Amino acid sequence: MSRLPELAERIDRLVLRHEELARTNALLNEQLSSLTAERDSLKSRLAAARARIDALLDRLPTERAVPGAGE
Repeated sequence: MSRLPELAERIDRLVLRHEELARTNALLNEQLSSLTAERDSLKSRLAAARARIDALLDRLPTERAVPGAGE
C-alpha cells in the first residue's frame, strides 16, 4: 500500500499541470482572437487603400501622342 501516497501525489501533480495548461490555453486563445481581429482590420484597411489608389489611377489622364515627342 505504500504506492497509494505516491499515486495520490502524482494525481495531484497531474491536476495542477492540467490547470496550468488550461490557463495557458485560455491565454493563447485570447491572443489568437486579438491577433485575428487585428489581421482582419489590417486586411480591411489594405482593401480600402487599394480602392483609393485604384480611384486615383482612374483619374490620371491617359497617355497621348505628343507632337514632336518622337523626333
